[in-house]
Amino acid sequence: MASVASVAVVTGASSGIGAATARRLAAEGFHVVAAARRADRLEALVKEIMMSGGRATAVPCDVTSDASVAGLAAAVAGLAAPVTLLVNNAGGARGLDPVATGPVADWQWMYDVNVLGTLRVTQALLPALERSGAGTVIVLSSTAGLIVYEGGGGYAAAKHAQTALAETLRLELCGQPVRVVEIDPGMVRTEEFGLVRFGGDAERAAGVYAGVAEPLTAEDIADCVAWCATRPHHVNVDRLVVRPLAQAAQHKVHRVTP
Repeated sequence: MASVASVAVVTGASSGIGAATARRLAAEGFHVVAAARRADRLEALVKEIMMSGGRATAVPCDVTSDASVAGLAAAVAGLAAPVTLLVNNAGGARGLDPVATGPVADWQWMYDVNVLGTLRVTQALLPALERSGAGTVIVLSSTAGLIVYEGGGGYAAAKHAQTALAETLRLELCGQPVRVVEIDPGMVRTEEFGLVRFGGDAERAAGVYAGVAEPLTAEDIADCVAWCATRPHHVNVDRLVVRPLAQAAQHKVHRVTP
């Protein structure tokens, strides 16, 4: 279990994997800094964690804004505890359009949130992670960062770039007291990912998981994050790929017809 004085920063913490990760890391003993755009959700999450005996702080943050990320770094610096863990979870997908017709604005948004958001927050908190003497950066990418699929060009391109960022950072930090871990989930069913991807179309979002008995849950990924983060610090889990049993590959999913 992590020291109660150790700070873990989780981006995209207002829902889904981020919220589940914040809860799990608080249970592991971290003081969790929950960062996301929706302040009301963050406050509710922090209240829940504290009522369960954990320690948490809400910091509203938009990872696409330099000024907002600087504010996150300042808030973290104001805590009287070392920052030992950063979970770059903020991200998302928009659309399922082919390359020939995919809106440039959707590609831009996916790159800015997934890639540049990870870059901004990592750059802002890396000095504190290094000072801790036992830092860990976890990048929540995707199996889409390892293989492409029709209609997923923009998302796969962003996730491939995020994977490249993590791999490069690990090389550049070799010899420094900071681990770099990449976690690549396959099919994870959360309440918002599909809705964002399909512009609020709940039926289309649900269709992605139609017939899949047990897609992964946010709690499954939070469990992976916690396991990687709590290994002895000399152990670096470079890449953890996790899929539901029903998904043998990006294009191979077992579906049960009602």
